[in-house]
Amino acid sequence: MAKVLGVTRAGYDAWKNRASHRGQRALVRRRVDEAVAWEHEVSGGTYGAPRISHALTRAGVDVGVRAVAASMRRQGLTGLNTHPRPARRGRRGPVAHEDHCARQWDQGALDRVWITDFTYTCGARKAGSTCAPCAMRTRVESSDTPWASSTTRALVITALDMAATTRGSFPRGVVLHADRGTQFTSQKLAAYMRAAKGTASMGQAQVCWDNAMAESLWATLTTEYYYLRTFTTRDQVYTGVATWIEDFYNRRRIHTSLGGKSPIEYERHQAAWTTAA
Repeated sequence: MAKVLGVTRAGYDAWKNRASHRGQRALVRRRVDEAVAWEHEVSGGTYGAPRISHALTRAGVDVGVRAVAASMRRQGLTGLNTHPRPARRGRRGPVAHEDHCARQWDQGALDRVWITDFTYTCGARKAGSTCAPCAMRTRVESSDTPWASSTTRALVITALDMAATTRGSFPRGVVLHADRGTQFTSQKLAAYMRAAKGTASMGQAQVCWDNAMAESLWATLTTEYYYLRTFTTRDQVYTGVATWIEDFYNRRRIHTSLGGKSPIEYERHQAAWTTAA
């Protein structure tokens, strides 16, 4: 064949080897693309390259973030970015309680800080009604989430009771951090925290970065789940959001900030490490 083509034998062999390698690379690329597309679909189209890389590694497929990103570009796949832009502090204003967090949510152990907030789910395409979930969030985990047709002080107390039940008791000395909404400046909540031996904490007025952990949760919920679906009844919203938080977000969603673990996986890992130490 080398004579027919008018090339040397060594040149012909080198060309064959390159062609073979190209075929192998194409096969590997195709398999990587299939795996990346599968993980992207399983996540509901929300995972970007870092989370897909973590998911593949956990499945025994060692593919780096750059390779996953290249595969996603080839296939026209994109993840959802729910991270806020870097913060700039606003002017200080009066607060009902001192800020005991100063945006340092990780205090070195579980249940040192709880973060709480409201959000709204509403709109004509969303059953034409307004629902207000209130969530408690620890360093890594969101608790059970109560709902009401409006934001009320009682809803905050209900969320605290549910969080305490999930934990087995109310953690002594826990800091409850919130924004300056009237639900969190009430005398009723202040009395509740005193009785529970906890500390109320608040950021500045109209500075969302001072409650960034809660805002991040709502951004993830709305971007990765709520805005991607249409609901016809309020019950569908209740059930769907609660299931997404408790089943997917807490138990299965990969968090790159937690080393590729879900919140509950990370919490169990931390608890086991603390016990062993």
